[in-house]
Amino acid sequence: MVPSGLGPSASACPETDLLMVGRLLAGDQGAFAEVVSAYSPLMLHVARGFVSTRASAEDVVQEAWLGVCRGLDGFQGRSSLRTWVLAITRNVGRRRGVADARELAWSQIDDDGDGTVDPARFRGPADPWCGGWTEAGAPVPWSPEQLALDGEALALVTSYLRELPERQRTVVTLRDVDGLDVGQVCEILGISAGNQRVLLHRGRARLRGLLEDYYNRGEVRR
Repeated sequence: MVPSGLGPSASACPETDLLMVGRLLAGDQGAFAEVVSAYSPLMLHVARGFVSTRASAEDVVQEAWLGVCRGLDGFQGRSSLRTWVLAITRNVGRRRGVADARELAWSQIDDDGDGTVDPARFRGPADPWCGGWTEAGAPVPWSPEQLALDGEALALVTSYLRELPERQRTVVTLRDVDGLDVGQVCEILGISAGNQRVLLHRGRARLRGLLEDYYNRGEVRR
């Protein structure tokens, strides 16, 4: 939950953010507790995109908070406070990734696997309905709304999310779990809107494919 005074905009800093910064600079412990509670989960999601273990990601978050404290008096309001904090987390995560010899090249997206859907599921060029689903390849009708209410399915989505390639998982988590918009994700991760769109599409498609396979096996209890 984002505390009052911390707006979501990535393109401009709300006045309430400036008020929050003032409280932080004045040593308001309650304000600091609010931002730590609100932003630490998001920071952990960002950090996991650059380091291999949760423990390393937690170290990144701690170091990022130190950076926030040191740099707070230089906050100029060019972005929202949340975006600024997450950008610091990204920078710390990248440095730690280099130290761990596993920095992620966010601008390179071709190594995230094959296409999102098996081409064999589509009709070929000789078919009058070229590009459409084959009879065997068409998705089986199912109700995402119904599954969304199923505790088992929710646990399954959480489990499958962890199986995504790290860049896809980070983008999907920031967009669909944390509710950040395209501009915020691009600014935080330092990627283009096009790369963000591809990673998000591939991640969502993989999740749907995994759920589809699970559903087709008849393992979702109704």
